[in-house]
Amino acid sequence: MRFLAVCGSLRAISSNALVLRVAAALAPLGVDIVFYNGLADLPHFNPDLDTMADDPKLPLPACELRAQVGAVDGILISSPEYAHGVPGSMKNALDWLVGSSEFPGKPVVLLNASPRSTHAQASLAETLRTMSAELVEGSPFAVPLAGKGLDEAEALAHPEIASAIQEALAALIRTVDAQRRAGMSAEL
Repeated sequence: MRFLAVCGSLRAISSNALVLRVAAALAPLGVDIVFYNGLADLPHFNPDLDTMADDPKLPLPACELRAQVGAVDGILISSPEYAHGVPGSMKNALDWLVGSSEFPGKPVVLLNASPRSTHAQASLAETLRTMSAELVEGSPFAVPLAGKGLDEAEALAHPEIASAIQEALAALIRTVDAQRRAGMSAEL
């Protein structure tokens, strides 16, 4: 099973990126988590360029994002809240996925690194549902990280943080497994 981790923050030292790194470290055997690192490279969304992947008008960074989304079974998103909203760079990435064939039906789990980030999480969940993502039940999963100033090793060793992330991963795995079973049943 392969998941794509998407951090909605462009900060070099981001608590949201930390949450995703801890998730990768806690992933059970047989689960591979890869990181999307192209958020800052995506051009501003332009519907005139929103074409199929083999069309030369589609910007290469958008093509790469779609390819990475298409190559995974599910997505983990950890995003901060800026002025009660989703960061522009995160929303821009989602806009590039709206017209793609790779995204609809994709299981997505939201991880929330800050208990104060309720507005952005609600907005992000609504956007994802509108885009036909399969939002994993329980999202957003609250990861009690805010204000603790922990590094990755400390976060991994923190029982509440590890438990919240493991719960989110288990929910994502269950959702992917349920999709696979439904797909097999449909083939019969």
